[in-house]
Amino acid sequence: MNDLTSPMGREWLGHLPSFYEDNKEFRLLAEAEGEELDGLVKAIEAGFDQRFVDSATWGLARWERELGIKPSAGQPYDQRRSVIRSKLRGTGTVTARLIKSVAEAYANGEVEVIEDNAVYKVSISFISTLGVPLNLADLEQAIRNVLPAHLVVKYVFRFLTWNEITFTSKPWDAWDALELTWNEMEVYKV
Repeated sequence: MNDLTSPMGREWLGHLPSFYEDNKEFRLLAEAEGEELDGLVKAIEAGFDQRFVDSATWGLARWERELGIKPSAGQPYDQRRSVIRSKLRGTGTVTARLIKSVAEAYANGEVEVIEDNAVYKVSISFISTLGVPLNLADLEQAIRNVLPAHLVVKYVFRFLTWNEITFTSKPWDAWDALELTWNEMEVYKV
């Protein structure tokens, strides 16, 4: 039974009485049927994956169509998923919690939302990620879609500071050896 390449074929043959294991015709039948069943299992799993935003690939188009999203050409799957998750989260009364939920769908990390009602401003600070998110334009659009038009949005990004660099155990020679540009240095994870 070890020479069968089909997992389902081995399983199928394992359910038959043991004297079938030595029968060449039954082994060929188990392999052929097993390959068909293996393909069916893969197709079912692939279809099932499309029902969830985090595992969908070709099914993202359906999510986008149902939510009225027009993706940019060539946009990577992770960015398309961020837009979908944001759209799914961005319903209901606009609260700081809702804005935080929408923003975290794009930031891939924690954000802090501060409302300044006196001046009609909302600040979104990226706490656990360094630099500007790759799909900031999508985030800005999603926030605009859920936020009332009279509110101003301020985005606050976090970068690596000289203080953080100074207090690492890494000597300056080690930093020089990394050969980072200023832009790369600002978002380097210590």
